[in-house]
Amino acid sequence: MNDIKLPVAIIGAGPVGLAAAAQLVMRGEPFVLFEAGEEVGSNVRNWAHVRMFSSWEYNIDKAAKQLLISHGWQAPNPLEIPSGQEMVDKYFKPFVELPEIKPYLNLNTKVIAVSRKGLSKVKTQGREVLPFVLHVEINGERILIEAKAVIDASGTWLNPNPIISEGVWTTEEQSLNKQIYYGIPDISGKHKERYSGKKVLVVGSGHSAINTLLELGNLKDQVQSTEIIWILRKSRLADVYGGQEQDQLPARGELGTRIQKLVDSGKVKVLTPFHIQELKQKEDKMVVIGSLNGSLVHLDAVDEIVSNTGSRPDLSFLREVRVIADPTLESVLALVPLIDPNIHSCGTVRPHGEKELRQPEKNFYIVGSKSYGRAPTFLMATGYEQVRSVVAALVGDQAAAERVELELPETGVCGIGSKECCGPEDSQKLVSKTEEISACCSPVTKPEAVVKSSCCG
Repeated sequence: MNDIKLPVAIIGAGPVGLAAAAQLVMRGEPFVLFEAGEEVGSNVRNWAHVRMFSSWEYNIDKAAKQLLISHGWQAPNPLEIPSGQEMVDKYFKPFVELPEIKPYLNLNTKVIAVSRKGLSKVKTQGREVLPFVLHVEINGERILIEAKAVIDASGTWLNPNPIISEGVWTTEEQSLNKQIYYGIPDISGKHKERYSGKKVLVVGSGHSAINTLLELGNLKDQVQSTEIIWILRKSRLADVYGGQEQDQLPARGELGTRIQKLVDSGKVKVLTPFHIQELKQKEDKMVVIGSLNGSLVHLDAVDEIVSNTGSRPDLSFLREVRVIADPTLESVLALVPLIDPNIHSCGTVRPHGEKELRQPEKNFYIVGSKSYGRAPTFLMATGYEQVRSVVAALVGDQAAAERVELELPETGVCGIGSKECCGPEDSQKLVSKTEEISACCSPVTKPEAVVKSSCCG
């Protein structure tokens, strides 16, 4: 079948989905972009008040930047660090207004299924030459869109993990959702009254949890009766503090330094390793029951919980395409050795692209944070490199697809288990066609690439 006029379908108009659109424009490929939200970057708007730890330099896709500049756009200072709101206002919005993008963007459009035209998942013969069919819902009406390839950049933000350590949603947790915030609340702004003078539990050990705790610390300075309890599953609190002064992203390193000072000040009570087993309602308060170093503990009279335990991908609408996800992380299978948090403590992974992202379903790719499944180490710049490589492969430019064009800053922290595998002295390496570089989890050869070591890259 001749599908040359069919577009590439992109699911999700977040930063990585927009980057995919930019790459397709630069390659002269038709595309259609679907966004379930009312506007682009709808997930980013959920943390619009949060300032990122990376500067504009790492947060704007190169192809998107080139398109914007060609229309007279003034790029932000590359060294400044944007908030989520600034990402939307100064980057996403101007980009989707471009004539090369706007006609092909569909908002309030949810993809509810993807399949091959006329075939179920079971049928093999002739499958690769058939177009994809995307079942999309717009204002309650279902329509069908054909595409020659699909790039799923829908992310994971709207699918938070439960608080219970076993990873299972319980009736009790769901019934308490008015007192549990999944994400990063605007504690200095619209959510200030919600947490003022309350007993607040923060669950999680990543940057989201640190941001939440720092804001609660500021609130406690204003309202002394605010009580902060930090629950982590990690055995070593020091692991959370990150690279600090060794981090080549100063703002990321500063988060570790600030949270250590907050903990040392005594304003935050830390319980680790703590595994939550049960939540209960008691009048208008909550009781959190869990295991702390093997002992059963009851935390009574809890007013609010902020859950920063990560998120998971929604694979339900992909049941009729041949997609393989790792049974542990629910990530793209080939990425597991690079990102598995059970053994991998790096904040970044080595560059990877189309080859690692391939699925058994030809021309179907999961990219962005969704490609990492439940692993928490995704960086936006990594997603930009993913879609650059994927689009190159889709147009037949295999050399570009295999080339590495990503540089990432050193995290200052890296290891497999307790073994440190790299340090600041390894911050830059020139990799030739035959030279091997350490990827922390395994050695890997990359052709003709200049790679800035980011502990694993």
